[in-house]
Amino acid sequence: MTTAAMAGMREDVWRDLVDLARDGGLVALTGAGLSTESGIPDYRGPDGRRRNQPMTVSDLLATPQARQRYWARSYVGWPRFAAAAPNAGHRAVAALQRQGAVTCIITQNVDGLQQQAGGRDVVELHGNLDTVVCMNCGERYERASVDEWMAEANPDFDRSVEGPLRPDGDVLLSDDLVAQFRPARCIICGSDKLKPDVVMFGESVAKPLVEQCFSAVEASRGLLVLGSSLAVMSGYRFVRRAARVGLPVAVITHGWTRGEAETSLKIDAPLGATLTRLVAELGGGPAR
Repeated sequence: MTTAAMAGMREDVWRDLVDLARDGGLVALTGAGLSTESGIPDYRGPDGRRRNQPMTVSDLLATPQARQRYWARSYVGWPRFAAAAPNAGHRAVAALQRQGAVTCIITQNVDGLQQQAGGRDVVELHGNLDTVVCMNCGERYERASVDEWMAEANPDFDRSVEGPLRPDGDVLLSDDLVAQFRPARCIICGSDKLKPDVVMFGESVAKPLVEQCFSAVEASRGLLVLGSSLAVMSGYRFVRRAARVGLPVAVITHGWTRGEAETSLKIDAPLGATLTRLVAELGGGPAR
């Protein structure tokens, strides 16, 4: 960990975190902040304010033009998003799981990087961008296949557009460029109502999945929140449940979090370096 990061961390808080992890049996709840070191930006700044306005599911399904805009932007951003690799934070969470410090991993991320880093039995709360679903007939496809269809339908489309990658894996495009794009269609029913198989803004996480996560939290020794502002209820509800049943809640993230009232300890520091140090301090692993 850098000297600057260490200087801003109280040693007693760090020792409390190490002791909590050494006891083992924690549920890890990971958010967008864990993937920023892989080049995937998060939705909010350190002050908790949203920096990007994502398309809602109602917007996506409202008109063919909205779907054209979504898929054109996503088509340009997908190669960069798909090329992202796990970072030190992802690898450290997988190591904590192998050590027994962490049992269940619940992720709010849709990038699959925690699984690529070796995480086991990861619960994807919001789904994964590597799958596409037809909202008309329910058929599902691998994103790689849909990407091939879009490439075939748009042989002259300029996919090398410069611009920052956004949290949903898309890139902002001009209206003129969007107008040139031909979206893919479902090969079963012919509908253009394709959406990424993720929980978009305006949708709710499936109740059985929420109950599965509640059960995991209640069966744990505590909750470890990594890289999440907890601004949306889909993750914050697990912090509330942990606090309600008397479990400690440890948070490692940058800046503001919604769960300050329920937090037992908080460390504002880089995820990769902090978690790597935690793995090293546990050494042979936590008590079983």
